[in-house]
Amino acid sequence: MSSFSEEITVNVNPERIFTLYEDVPNWKQWDTDVTSSSISGPFTAGAIGTLKPTKGPATKIEIVSVEKNKSFTVQSSLPLCTMTVEHELFPVQSSTRVIHRISFAGPLSFFFGWVVGSLIRKGLPGTLRGLKQAVET
Repeated sequence: MSSFSEEITVNVNPERIFTLYEDVPNWKQWDTDVTSSSISGPFTAGAIGTLKPTKGPATKIEIVSVEKNKSFTVQSSLPLCTMTVEHELFPVQSSTRVIHRISFAGPLSFFFGWVVGSLIRKGLPGTLRGLKQAVET
């Protein structure tokens, strides 16, 4: 399995950040690596949607877990590989530590971790800066 993460401290409470996470169609407003995103139904485990990255084809996503104001996890199926994206929020006094963790599992995880993962890893700091800017202004 291949995995990596990035984190940032944001000067708002977790509830404020989680409202952006729940607003799936507007992820592109704070994540420059997303062209479009959608979800069918409420932001709950089992919800299915699509995500179109700026570099790459649209892909089906499934929300596999949600803990309101704390975390949510999304998975995408790739050929012989599953990509998991975890989003975690940890309150720290009057701020929140935000962690986004990406992992690849399955027989082709080494390949997708290298090809897809390298693009995501490069863009992840900008994604977190965009999230920070969106909630702090």
